[in-house]
Amino acid sequence: MIHAASRPAWSVLALSLLTLVPLAVVMGSWLQPQPEVWEHLRAFVLPAVLKNTLWMALGVGTVVTLLGVSLAWLTAMCEFPLRRFFAWALVLPLALPSYVLASVMVGLLDYSGIVQTFLRQVFGASLMLPSIRSITGAILVFGLVLYPYVYLLARQAFITQGRRAMEAAQTLGMRRSTAFFKVALPMARPWWAAGITLALMEMLADFGTVAIFNVDTFTTAIYKAWLSLFNLPAASQLASLLAVTVLLLVWLEQRARGQRLYTGTGATARASQQERIVLRGAAAAMAFSGCALVLVLAFIVPVLQLLQWALAVAPSDWDTRYWGFIGHSLLLAALAALLVVAAGLWMAYAQRQHPGRLTQGWVRLSTLGYALPGMLLSVGLFVPVAWLDLQLMPLWQSWGVTPAPVIKGTLAVMLLALAARFMAVGYEPMQAAMQRITSHQEQAARSLGLNRWQTLRRLHLPMLRSGWLGASLLVFVEVMKEMPITLMTRPFGWDTLAVRVFEMSSEGMWERAALPSLCIVAAGILPVILLVRESEK
Repeated sequence: MIHAASRPAWSVLALSLLTLVPLAVVMGSWLQPQPEVWEHLRAFVLPAVLKNTLWMALGVGTVVTLLGVSLAWLTAMCEFPLRRFFAWALVLPLALPSYVLASVMVGLLDYSGIVQTFLRQVFGASLMLPSIRSITGAILVFGLVLYPYVYLLARQAFITQGRRAMEAAQTLGMRRSTAFFKVALPMARPWWAAGITLALMEMLADFGTVAIFNVDTFTTAIYKAWLSLFNLPAASQLASLLAVTVLLLVWLEQRARGQRLYTGTGATARASQQERIVLRGAAAAMAFSGCALVLVLAFIVPVLQLLQWALAVAPSDWDTRYWGFIGHSLLLAALAALLVVAAGLWMAYAQRQHPGRLTQGWVRLSTLGYALPGMLLSVGLFVPVAWLDLQLMPLWQSWGVTPAPVIKGTLAVMLLALAARFMAVGYEPMQAAMQRITSHQEQAARSLGLNRWQTLRRLHLPMLRSGWLGASLLVFVEVMKEMPITLMTRPFGWDTLAVRVFEMSSEGMWERAALPSLCIVAAGILPVILLVRESEK
């Protein structure tokens, strides 16, 4: 007999089907073994792919951790010039698609780019700089685009911690730097670890950026197997290996976290924003310079370059179609954010109420879609949807209706695919925020006569406010940038800004792709400002 505490929440299984069904289609590709293809992959593809993917994961993980945690600490706990501005501005790179930043960096830093051309004019034509089209260049771009994942979540943790824990450590003889590494950083671990996990999953599933930098990873191998070899089973099998890799990554992080508690005292939480560490002199200058440098490289320079390109083509390119692109993108992002955050909240709550291994396993499987390339995830969902439409054909005929597909190619299918893709983005912030709620608070609520639904509404939802606000922002901005799923599953003629970017960039028209790219960035700025203002309260 299964103990009540370990009984799984069956509702989590229903939600996990959004990912499990397309994942099962991908995993089912192993039923079609292809020894000759895999012999070729083992000999010529997998060694380079595994090596590059490992180095990319280590490099990107290091960069996003250093940038995200340090900038979060400075803007949350320190006072220096323009701190309030940097608090929200440092999240802006999240609105910039990585493939757009990669194209801008290549345009600026490649051999024929503006920077190298200028340097050769100054120092001589024999000047040779390392190529930006390398693993190092890709790590730099991913780090600049993905560090806001860690920054957002770590900043929430530091704000709610306050200075009391640091002050208590200092009264015990610790230096401020020692107290940061031994007290503040470990207490914030669920937040920055969740951010790193999201960043690495995003990096592992990316295709556009690594393709621009000519770096072979799992995703480039998948797309080459599909588009060059026209072998969907082999591509699906490679995608299944990528999914297993990410599942192992998440499992290792959860195992390392263990059953530790990361809650602060009530006094700590109340004192979180009473005082900040005032930086002066060289320390203030270094803090300002570090924040400014990251913002300039990750956002200001790329946007200025995009603006230059967009101004050159806007008179001939802008027309009434763009209002449709913008409206479709905003509607899709808003609906997807509502669906994903609601599902993420329920999964975090259900895992809290039913902490059994089955529930935890289903939750982890449901978040695995973030590691799958969007195009393969679309195919994994398209196959069962097309099958269901086919099964409904006799029903329409029996009713005297001309048989036609009624499910595929609809907004509902787009939302289901996006929910499967970004479930981890909605779940991870909610799960991290859930760690702040102690069992004593839940017991107190039950002792006051509140049932589970009342406890969820009156205790969990208010205390999880920072979590669901952060998750909403992340999902909204991610869907605004998302390209493969929208391209594959959208209704006929239902184009978005991301689709417009794809159409222009696939033809090498970077100038014409700059205008919709700037619209995507502009749409992400307001949610960023609202979130940071909320976190400051």
